[in-house]
Amino acid sequence: MGLKRIFFLVVLVLVGLNCKITAQETNNEEKYNPVPEIMEHIKDSHSWHYWGEGESSVVMHLPVIIIDNGLKVFSSSKFGLHGDHVANVEGNFYKIFDGKIYKTNENGTLTMGDNDKPINVKPLDFSITKNVLQIFFAAAILIFLAFATKRSYKKSQIPSGVARFIEPLVIFVRDEIALQNIGSVKYKKYVPYLVTLFLFLWIINVLGLIPTAANPSGNIAFTMILAVFTFIITQFSANRNYWAHIFDPLGNDMSFIGKSLVYIILVPVEILGMFTKPFALMIRHFANLTAGHIIVLSLVSLIFVIKSFAISPVSIGLTLFISVLEILVTALQAYIFTLLTALYIGMAVEEPHH
Repeated sequence: MGLKRIFFLVVLVLVGLNCKITAQETNNEEKYNPVPEIMEHIKDSHSWHYWGEGESSVVMHLPVIIIDNGLKVFSSSKFGLHGDHVANVEGNFYKIFDGKIYKTNENGTLTMGDNDKPINVKPLDFSITKNVLQIFFAAAILIFLAFATKRSYKKSQIPSGVARFIEPLVIFVRDEIALQNIGSVKYKKYVPYLVTLFLFLWIINVLGLIPTAANPSGNIAFTMILAVFTFIITQFSANRNYWAHIFDPLGNDMSFIGKSLVYIILVPVEILGMFTKPFALMIRHFANLTAGHIIVLSLVSLIFVIKSFAISPVSIGLTLFISVLEILVTALQAYIFTLLTALYIGMAVEEPHH
């Protein structure tokens, strides 16, 4: 990961220098700025653009589901290929700006506020975006693997086919993550969740490496929901010892007056720690998976920034190296997320030591 951070810093410097030069023109030729393309790639979208431009482009238009004076369902094709058209839905007009849907007039007029964000009405959006569709696809793969493994064990207790791949992973999560961090007394009830979490994240991360695929792990809303699940399970599993440590961290070691003065600082810190743990889960997974995509795209963009074939071997070589590293990161980040989840649960169910 050290090399990855070094490459990330180098790329940021190069892209930053390029952005500075972009505002100028050399020999009446505008410099290529890769930042918009990179940000467009890692963002969510209401349509899935595979390749091509104009009439030759290959795009999957996804369903748009919004609530604005009733339920409205229509195809994202109404917004055009690049989301620059105004959608007319039952006499109501909508336009996409920065990935969000806003209600406008027939001309698509957006009124900007002080923060350069539209102040137009924003309907409730429950659309099937490309990130959501990929999550459904990953869930379908996980369900298929589960049923295929179940069928394998119905035939024989000796694993075969898919079960030969799944069983070592399940045993690894059970013995090396759940048992080691939660304890031998209560770990079994959390193994199904931890196994599902590990496999689901791994599948999501691997799918995100496929060209033109979406990257849900690079969306902070996705990692936030997983972190919220961990937070809820941790708090509802917590025993008396856990809550006593939060609200009475010093126990009987000090007098009442002494504890009262110290608790003014300790108790708020302990309560804050309940929320910083899932927050760290959310940020860690999101940042690592997003950084990998940005590095790869930035390295490829160097060819167009420098405009020289001489840089191509270096750019392609570094891209290949980072891509191989990303394959390892997909499993590593799924493991870390699952490990920290088990650790937090273990802290909540730990019995007092006498």
